Amino acid sequence: MHKCKNGIMLTVIIFVWPFIYLTFLMLLIFSKKEIFRTETRYILFGHSLLVDLMFLFLTDFVVLLSYNFVLIPLHFCIPICMLMEAVKACAPLTIIAMCVERYVAICMPLRHQAISTSRRALIVILMIWILSSISPFVDMFILITASREYLSQLTHCHYEIMIPEKIRHFARGLLYIVGLVFILIIEIFCYVMIYIAARAASGDNKNSASKGQRTISLHILQLFLCTAEVMCPYIEAVVMQYDIQTYLTVRFINFFAFSITSRAVSPLVYGFRDEKFYAAMVYFIRCKNNTISSDTIKQS
Repeated sequence: MHKCKNGIMLTVIIFVWPFIYLTFLMLLIFSKKEIFRTETRYILFGHSLLVDLMFLFLTDFVVLLSYNFVLIPLHFCIPICMLMEAVKACAPLTIIAMCVERYVAICMPLRHQAISTSRRALIVILMIWILSSISPFVDMFILITASREYLSQLTHCHYEIMIPEKIRHFARGLLYIVGLVFILIIEIFCYVMIYIAARAASGDNKNSASKGQRTISLHILQLFLCTAEVMCPYIEAVVMQYDIQTYLTVRFINFFAFSITSRAVSPLVYGFRDEKFYAAMVYFIRCKNNTISSDTIKQS
């Protein structure tokens, strides 16, 4: 059992931290180039990187605590759970903002520059955080009315501690799924409109529309993984009632299959497929390697 636990923890570290490093590297490149801080699509991409980085770090921390059977006071878990929930809700909202931006750029090219400004992008990000924070703050205000014994108990950190009542747990999941379905409808609309634009376009415009179509396809995949991730706590809650070891195994599988995979799509969509960002990333890595080589030569 001990070897199995160590193997799972090692697997988490091996697979999660490269994504954390890659996301941090891309966020660093984003902060270095002014062009990425002034274009709407890159501002939204930078926000998605920040959200993914926070989510990966927090969930990795919580998963490792669980596998070490570390129990902490519930009132210390509350801010961690609130931040994790807000960050998780930010992901699909950011995805839809990026899809709408691509729709405007391809289907309304003459109005794109006037509509997609950096100021409006920052306003959209602020709105995303406000909408994402409503649910955890409402749950927190309801939770503080609970008994002192409940708030002082030792527990694993997971969001279900914020909503002990089953009816609220069910309502939260239902509302989240309805929201994701609404977002999916908007994404499909953007996909269809871009597909029509790609069929009607020619030359460079056709290539741009086709690329935008593939980008939204990846966003739909990412949204599907986010939807599957929402269902995971319900499966884990049922398993937890029967066996804690099976619960930890199921939680690890869900964490790796949905939480990590959905966050790996963002680097794939923009980090490697976008020509400007990929060129900046290659240039940044080469410059760092040249600096290290020069320092090594001087020391020798």
